[in-house]
Amino acid sequence: MATVATSFGIEEALQQLGIEEVNQGTSTGSNWFSNGEEIASHSPVDGALIGKVTTTSKEDYEKVMESATAAFKEWRILPAPQRGEVVRQFGEELRRLKEPLGKLVSYEMGKSYQEGLGEVQEMIDICDFAVGLSRQLHGFTMHSERPGHRMYEQYHPLGVVGIISAFNFPVAVWAWNTALAWICGDVCVWKPSEKAPLCGVACQKIAAKVFANNDLPEGISCLINGDYKVGEYMTTDTRIPLISATGSTRMGKIVAKTVGERLGKSLLELGGNNAIIVTPDADIKMTVIGAVFGAVGTCGQRCTSTRRLIIHESIYDKVKNAVVDAYKQLRIGNPLDENNHVGPLIDTDAVAMYNKALEQVVEEGGNIIVEGGVLSGEGYESGCYVKPAIAEAEPHYKIVQHETFAPVLYLLKYSGDVENALEIQNGVKQGLSSAIMTNNLREAERFLSHAGSDCGIANVNIGTSGAEIGGAFGGEKETGGGRESGSDAWKVYMRRQTNTINYTTELPLAQGIKFDL
Repeated sequence: MATVATSFGIEEALQQLGIEEVNQGTSTGSNWFSNGEEIASHSPVDGALIGKVTTTSKEDYEKVMESATAAFKEWRILPAPQRGEVVRQFGEELRRLKEPLGKLVSYEMGKSYQEGLGEVQEMIDICDFAVGLSRQLHGFTMHSERPGHRMYEQYHPLGVVGIISAFNFPVAVWAWNTALAWICGDVCVWKPSEKAPLCGVACQKIAAKVFANNDLPEGISCLINGDYKVGEYMTTDTRIPLISATGSTRMGKIVAKTVGERLGKSLLELGGNNAIIVTPDADIKMTVIGAVFGAVGTCGQRCTSTRRLIIHESIYDKVKNAVVDAYKQLRIGNPLDENNHVGPLIDTDAVAMYNKALEQVVEEGGNIIVEGGVLSGEGYESGCYVKPAIAEAEPHYKIVQHETFAPVLYLLKYSGDVENALEIQNGVKQGLSSAIMTNNLREAERFLSHAGSDCGIANVNIGTSGAEIGGAFGGEKETGGGRESGSDAWKVYMRRQTNTINYTTELPLAQGIKFDL
């Protein structure tokens, strides 16, 4: 295996996960095949070639869909608690392989090793959640207006669920979807990001082993690989009633239009332009911790990353100075080295986008107070390492209105009360995550009220970044409106049915209509 990060145990991790120099990128479970071209996965950590994956051709895709649609007929009739038992075993395999999979996530994507382990832990957590949920797929009963009738609602499996995931969370988002879809009785076809295909191969191998050990058919867990053209196989396919897509707003609009034209369903997790409001009653130390981690964690490549810090004018300089001082302590380097705080961007295209954002904020009149730039020299050979930057800006700047998927934090000043801060926060097209730092109960409750934050996630005295499995994850406006993970998010993976049972010898008609025979 061509890698230079041997001192961090990458080679051993790849061997444990069954990753080879050239990997088949199409799978229905234990069966692997591909007739497409090869795509190479280079690590942004050191630029080394990790491995190659063969992409999915149209013929390969048809084999996958044949297997998936056949498997659905068998999987859906298995009682939900039994499906939950299979998901439990999958979670146990993830526990066993947490360290090597976490290392692969870190090395292929570039996030810190601790974040890589945390992502695998999210997979384990959603499996635990799904196991419990497998005994709680409740419908409910209501009273009928007709005597001798019973009415109730129940949920049935949808069928084949198509999952398109992004590079920044190369394994967790798939697990959020697939663990719930599986216990609901669905089968899944997954297209991971072409920027992190080996993570997809590793996860599919783990899942395939579990399904084979339970003598379950091929097709319950399927993998396809390639660029957007392979994704289009799914979005245009009427055999797939639900597409769950994570990525940019631009991509989401294309998916929504394509799936909507065939009257399919979309679950969209798209861009975020997340803000923390800092009021005069904020705890400055907590604010700095939340803002810095939110802005530089995963090198600013989380959909929940903090992009905007909206600070009251009375404490603006104090907060600014504290955040700037904290940035001086950041260590940038190999994310497998746990002494470092910030790893690389995913590739040089992302670096170019980062540079363009810094140029644009200056052109619009902003003031860069923590200089950015691309790092070079020993340890930075991949060309993907950049310095987290901070700029003073105005809310109306085009670049501030835009989501920059990189570690660039914009400081914005507000005056007056929290209403003015909320107007700035809500004044962007995205609506994923938001937070307020305050010890004022009235401000906190105002932030959480109907007229407060317009985001799908609203936090008090914690940052914007991250989420817990127990709550539904997603956002509003151009974030797409989808919900994954906890709460009652399982309902999107099922079809809802209303049932009426007449247990009398008569057939009364609605609205008193008479039809005598």
